[in-house]
Amino acid sequence: MQTVDSHWRIVESGVSPTTTWHDEGDTAAFAARLAALPGVRDCHITLHGDLGAGKTTLVRHLLGALGVTGRIKSPTYAVVEPHEAQGVAGGPALAIWHFDFYRFNDPQEWEDAGFRELFASPGLKLVEWPDKAGAKLPPPDLAIHLDTQPNQVRAVRLQAHTAVGMQLIEGLA
Repeated sequence: MQTVDSHWRIVESGVSPTTTWHDEGDTAAFAARLAALPGVRDCHITLHGDLGAGKTTLVRHLLGALGVTGRIKSPTYAVVEPHEAQGVAGGPALAIWHFDFYRFNDPQEWEDAGFRELFASPGLKLVEWPDKAGAKLPPPDLAIHLDTQPNQVRAVRLQAHTAVGMQLIEGLA
């Protein structure tokens, strides 16, 4: 493995950097770095991990770093929570959709809910439990895999699926 910096290791020909988060401060620091990247304003990010892995915690920190104010709640029961962050330097506001497909029993529910139009529109789409939407869900730009380790540590792996995803990974390295 080639070392990129003191935190990220590049594996699989440069497309899947891995790191470890030791506490919520590491999660917040990652979210702040991701929020600072221009490509995050119009991309689709999937979040993978077991219950309690920290997917919603990451989203809360990311949205806070993007300037979303107020309560940021999990969309487990609502399926989607829309948010808006103020534009940078007087620019347009950033539309953000936080999805949680945990309660889906069939991928067709994604189609029936009318989410195709939201995913085709500009803005940031964050998706927890993307596997529940199956092949109906468009490919993400970036997949973030969180694996719970002992002592609240998280093993984190990033996987780019598009050029935007690669730009995000490069910006984080």
